[in-house]
This record gives sequence, C-alpha cells and structure tokens, in this order.
Amino acid sequence: QVQLVESGGGLVQAGGSLRLSCAASGRTFSSYEMGWFRQAPGKEREFVGRIIWSGGITYYADSVKGRFTISRDNAKNTVYLQMNSLKVEDTAVYYCAAGDLGKGYDYWGQGTQVTVSS
Repeated sequence: QVQLVESGGGLVQAGGSLRLSCAASGRTFSSYEMGWFRQAPGKEREFVGRIIWSGGITYYADSVKGRFTISRDNAKNTVYLQMNSLKVEDTAVYYCAAGDLGKGYDYWGQGTQVTVSS
C-alpha cells in the first residue's frame, strides 16, 4: 500500500506562486511515475503533469506548460508542483497520484485546495 499526503495549498492572488508537496510512503515500485491532477467545482478532474521517477522526465498539460514545474526529492520520496504565474482558472483541488510506469494511477492523495483570487 502507498500513502500520499499533499500539502502546500492555499489562497494566492493571480500572478502569484505556490508550491505543492506530495510525500509518498509505503511500498516502493520498481519503476513508477507520479502525477498531478486537479478538479475545479463542477468540472471533471484533469491532468496537470507527471514525472517519471527514474530519470525525472516530466510531462505537462498545455494549460500549465511554462508556468508549472514538477520535481522530485529522492531522499524524501517527495514530489513537488511549483506553480508560478497563477491564474484564477487554476483554482481547484489538486491531487497527486502514483502508479507503476505506464499502467495508470492506483494511489491517490487526499487533495489540497488551491484558490487563486483576481
């Protein structure tokens, strides 16, 4: 079993920055990836980005490319989502997820609220 705990959400003005953290514990994967998703009120959950743990390769949704950066700390088993130039439309509950590489996400965090005010 894997436990994921997000932190770092909050209220920020448009144009500001936030950094979310996702600490993973429990079983380890031989090769895995971690993803960030978000869900705004009344909308479906959408993909934000992902990182391949081995090698650190990242992928981003077009809506956040150039503004958001995913990184990882191997020693802390933690992945980060640095969000810059935030927009009102970035307001959502952000979730991290983990799974075997290329096989979808089996484990999800509890989510952290990000609110961007105008």
